[in-house]
Amino acid sequence: MKVPPGFDFLVYADGSCIGNPGPGGWGVVVVRPDGSESEHHGANPATTNNQMEITAAVEGLRQTALKSRVLLRSDSQYVIKTMTLNWQRRKNHELWAALDAEAARRLVTFEWVKGHDSDPLNERADRLANLGSRGGKA
Repeated sequence: MKVPPGFDFLVYADGSCIGNPGPGGWGVVVVRPDGSESEHHGANPATTNNQMEITAAVEGLRQTALKSRVLLRSDSQYVIKTMTLNWQRRKNHELWAALDAEAARRLVTFEWVKGHDSDPLNERADRLANLGSRGGKA
């Protein structure tokens, strides 16, 4: 996949949690300006799905250059609508602050994509998040 015109990076971010709360993971696919792709994932043994969704967005932006133009796609309405429609932030204040800080260092467009709807990069981010939530086991 190529980075859409007008952007330097394309990032797909997804979070997962087994139980809520429970063990969770985040997954990210980054498409670079030259078309190369990289995958990243991580885990948290005791978290919530929403925390992992925000963490995925934070970690995805950290994989991009400062001052770059980033299109970040997520199937999390919680993340996308909070960042684009200023939904009230009742919880996860430290994670929101981290996402705000990373977004402020770049020109970020947040875009919602329908989950599990045959978008190959969203599906990859989902698999990576699930890998994290299962402790690295497929």
